[in-house]
Amino acid sequence: MKTVKVIVIFLVVVSLVFFGTGLVIKDSSYSIEISVDKPLEETFAKFNDMSTVKEWIPEYTSVETISQKPEITGSVYNIIVENQGQKVTIKEKILAYIENEKVTLFFDREGVLETDDYTFKSDGDKTTITLNSNYQAKTYILGCVLPYFKGTFKDVDQKYLENFKAFAEK
Repeated sequence: MKTVKVIVIFLVVVSLVFFGTGLVIKDSSYSIEISVDKPLEETFAKFNDMSTVKEWIPEYTSVETISQKPEITGSVYNIIVENQGQKVTIKEKILAYIENEKVTLFFDREGVLETDDYTFKSDGDKTTITLNSNYQAKTYILGCVLPYFKGTFKDVDQKYLENFKAFAEK
């Protein structure tokens, strides 16, 4: 009987922690940085060339333009991604675009809203790219789960930036 009581108390505590996470943590964010051995203008141009994104983010299968603005800010795209054999559509909107300085992207994907703010700084013949990423869940239950995957999201973005570095330095 004592063992059953301990197990029930343990399950209640774990449940409270899990469901409490969604009440306390509304969004998550992280920053990563990488240095590319190319000049700022070349790095920025390659980073923003939608036709080559598949070279460094292999899950992207296609990018469809929904609306293209001359000033780039406000442009909207549908990105088709292959995720575990399924095609998923992610809506991307460019929130800010300052040439050779900054790009802020907003993604609306299944259950998650994400804002990625990339800044570019010149270090002579090198460029430092800094990503500040913020995401939040669309639903309460997903909000309970997302904070536990922050490290995974950060690792994926780090891998994509490393892929970009290798692509840009070819």
